[in-house]
Amino acid sequence: MAEIAVRLGGRQDGAKGESGRQSHPVVASHGGHDIVQPTRGLQLTLDDIVHPSYMVNYNFEVTWYNEVAREKILGFDAPPPGSESRSIFLMLMESFAEQDLSRRNPLLRLHLAFAKARLSKASVIGLLKNMAPADVELIDGMYDDAATVTGQTVVEVPYALHGAGDETEGWQAYGIYFREGILIVHIPAGQAEPGLLEFLSRRDIVIRNLLRKRLPVLTPLAVMVADLQNSVKICSELPPEEYFELINEIWTAMTPVFRRYYGTHGKHVGDGMVYYFFPQPDSNYIFNALACAQEIRQEMRKISKQWQLRKNWLNELYLNTGLHEGQEWLGTFQSATSVEFAVLGDTINHAARLSDFARFGAIWATKNFVSKLSTEERKRIEFGIKRSTADGNEHFVVSSYSQLGSLLDLKSERYEKLREIAHLPITEIRGVRFD
Repeated sequence: MAEIAVRLGGRQDGAKGESGRQSHPVVASHGGHDIVQPTRGLQLTLDDIVHPSYMVNYNFEVTWYNEVAREKILGFDAPPPGSESRSIFLMLMESFAEQDLSRRNPLLRLHLAFAKARLSKASVIGLLKNMAPADVELIDGMYDDAATVTGQTVVEVPYALHGAGDETEGWQAYGIYFREGILIVHIPAGQAEPGLLEFLSRRDIVIRNLLRKRLPVLTPLAVMVADLQNSVKICSELPPEEYFELINEIWTAMTPVFRRYYGTHGKHVGDGMVYYFFPQPDSNYIFNALACAQEIRQEMRKISKQWQLRKNWLNELYLNTGLHEGQEWLGTFQSATSVEFAVLGDTINHAARLSDFARFGAIWATKNFVSKLSTEERKRIEFGIKRSTADGNEHFVVSSYSQLGSLLDLKSERYEKLREIAHLPITEIRGVRFD
């Protein structure tokens, strides 16, 4: 994070700690990369940042904030529960009165500069669907005039706020980019503290702090649950080290696929996978989940063939997948060493039950899930239900659904867990066309 040191620390020449000694972090070089050495005894946290600070995801919805940011920038008494209502652009429009445009508009342009670095104009405008048409038109016009910022992990945008009379306040806004979003810190020009510099340079600590303090939010999402079929049997047939090797190989192969489709790892048990897919500014999160499920099925076929050759066995390895969508509360479960995203509500439970129902690597989705796809996206998938004819033959009825209870004899104790979704309309996803 030497880039932060250059941008923040360069303005603090001669700054000293309470002892009178230089309190800058030391920048060393190793392997061609600068490393910021921590100052001994310094243990800042997010709570210690005295300047307006908050984090937004890539939909520019506020996911964390400090009190000074709430008072001076965000303006609400309590954060609204819905994710779309936490749009930073919506908050800025509501926080500043019409007579305070000289303070509101620079902040709008500032956030458009951060957005412009990652999102097209169409994507940004797509985030504003809950705003009044006049406000959308205003931001549309500002987008082209917003600064173009550069930087891979940290960007710096100077801006000015006008006070009473001709008074002008100079500010520097720093955007620190993480996979989960952007931490934005507003610092009066020339007042960046060395301790803050060191804290922000330690990205692993900062993101752990942010995830632990992430606000619970009511959000639309898609849930994917994938489970290894016959895992108990496979575990019994392999030496322990080889079973763990297999599970780790599956996770290693799947992780890049989940990242490609913006999947967020959720709380899981054993060898099962739970991933959440949230609305994105430049893609449909429902189709992302569907395309991801198709790709992990293809990856699983490769792994199965490799292990058949390696072990000279006839076992087929399958990941059985359930997909569902809904609007649920998203939060985090925390331990001393880890943070896991968790969703409360029926969406994840129904996806898990569909995963239990699926066999031989099948992908099953609810009617609600498929209905959230656009007409063009539905044309790219083959889905339907296998039906039995009067003469005992089976044929696949495309673009159709069935209540789960019509596909199984739920009186059997074997299917006891599935009874809670007996009336849920579902369909099997046979294929997805990528084009």
